[in-house]
Amino acid sequence: MISVHTKETDERHRLTALTGTVGLGLDALASVAYGPEAIVLVLAAAGAAGLGATLPVTGVIVLLLLVLVACYRQVIAAYPDGGGAYSVASRNLGTRAGLIAAASLVVDYVLNVAVSVAAGVAALTSAFPALLPWTVELCLGALVLITCVNLRGVVTSARLFVLPAAIFVLAVGTVVVVGLIRGVPLNPLPASDQPVTVGSVGVLLVLAAFANGCSALTGVEAIANATPSFRSPRSARARRAEAGLGAVLGLLLIGVAVLIDRFDARPVEGRTLLSLITEGALGTGPGYVVVQLATVVLLALAANTSFGGLPVLAARLSADGYLPHLFGLRADRLVHRYGVLVLAALAAGLLLFSGGKVDVLVPMFAVGVFIGFFLCQLGMVRHWRRVRCARWRSKAAVNGLGVVLTATAAIVVTVTKFTHGAWLIVLVVPALAVLFTRVRAAYDRIGTQLGVGGLPDRPRERETVVVVPVVAITRLASELLSTALGMGHKVIAVHVSFPDERAEAAAMQERWLQWRPEVPLVLLESRQRELGPPLARYVRSLSAERVIVLVGEVQPARLWERMLKNRRGTVVARHLSRATSAVVCRLRMPLATGQRDRAVARERPLALTS
Repeated sequence: MISVHTKETDERHRLTALTGTVGLGLDALASVAYGPEAIVLVLAAAGAAGLGATLPVTGVIVLLLLVLVACYRQVIAAYPDGGGAYSVASRNLGTRAGLIAAASLVVDYVLNVAVSVAAGVAALTSAFPALLPWTVELCLGALVLITCVNLRGVVTSARLFVLPAAIFVLAVGTVVVVGLIRGVPLNPLPASDQPVTVGSVGVLLVLAAFANGCSALTGVEAIANATPSFRSPRSARARRAEAGLGAVLGLLLIGVAVLIDRFDARPVEGRTLLSLITEGALGTGPGYVVVQLATVVLLALAANTSFGGLPVLAARLSADGYLPHLFGLRADRLVHRYGVLVLAALAAGLLLFSGGKVDVLVPMFAVGVFIGFFLCQLGMVRHWRRVRCARWRSKAAVNGLGVVLTATAAIVVTVTKFTHGAWLIVLVVPALAVLFTRVRAAYDRIGTQLGVGGLPDRPRERETVVVVPVVAITRLASELLSTALGMGHKVIAVHVSFPDERAEAAAMQERWLQWRPEVPLVLLESRQRELGPPLARYVRSLSAERVIVLVGEVQPARLWERMLKNRRGTVVARHLSRATSAVVCRLRMPLATGQRDRAVARERPLALTS
């Protein structure tokens, strides 16, 4: 029975609609800084004629955003246990489709962390060029900071990031409103230095611009993936967060695109389009500085979306047996720490591989997420056809539109970015899915051997011999033998000596007889001066049904004193575990420093592990 206090504590560590929008939507919000620019960079190759298509292309992307938001609100309502595309595809399209969806999301989450951190550091180094040689170190430092915050819980990170997110949204909103009121730049904008290389606006150019701009849609699915992280009623709060994220992101994308068109802003080396339109709307005063700093901070913090989404997805995969069960463990603040740490490690590897350069990472970005988008929408169409609830046809039509749009976007993004790095994602996604199936097969095999789900043989008493390695006659030896006497039918103490220690071994045998512990002592000699092999040979020579080896070690009270241990117990236990079929147990005996601590140590129970 779960107490009311425990339930209330759990709820405090969950998300509200506001903190959920911030904690899981930073990736999407940060795309305002680079989404429209990614479109313009492609269209600018056709000069003024190409730039004229900026607003229509952005409009199509915002339309796709609205469809995705509507679709994922339905996903949240239908699958409130989280998992997003993985849950939907697994239950409606089959296991393989579900694993492909999960693998694509895992890849995109990892890339999002690397791209977001690298983009934030790039914005910082462009403002302060002296920091450029320290790009990788700054990226890793930012990643460590975000990881530490998320280890304190998704709610903690969301609360900390509410203010930066609010400042960014208000700052960009102010730029858009003031710029539209002015109608023209406050000061003439710098002339573009990008050459015109295309004579006309063709279909391929527009498709390439659309593919680049689709990077603004990454992160839309994160709320559906992490629905269990919300407070009750989870589904209602998550749906409100999804709607709020879509509304804010859509308005900002359209606003920035309109302002780019009004100001006729064009790419300039070393400047972002957001900084150019900010200069045109607010000048270069304090307002400009606030917008730039808010952009730098939010780009770096956009990685938080992955830290809120991937650990929950990994926990779902773990519960289904497709990832190690460690990923399903939660700490005191409902944190899936292993998911957080593995995500950070993979992102750090990407940052080291790319040298923290955004242009190396971006071509691989957004490919995986559209695979998940497509499979999720297709699965929802089948879901509505299967359940046939009220208004199921209209709901299926919304998801059907999502199928068409996301399939088109997935094909366009993959084809246009294939030679620039998307080919790697095409290989990694199915490889990850195969890895998931291998993990599940291993768990199934282990479960079969354990007889999980069936009734094993009735318990019976077995002849058990307990072997206790003894170094010297000490209190530790007494504790070990006392414990061993309650573990088996027969207890044997074993002492390993070296050729130059025969006199010491004989003296120990004589003291043993004087001590009279009622346990026989076996002396083994190791000519190679090794402890593990002679013990292993002796254990294998025993004919008992079950052999238990009880290895003892001391636990000093002071941390620095623990470095003084010789670690022989660890070495012996590891060798016996590998070289024999015996059950190896380890008993830790705590030591104390003063008289009062010694009294406490005598009352403290011994730690027995296997």
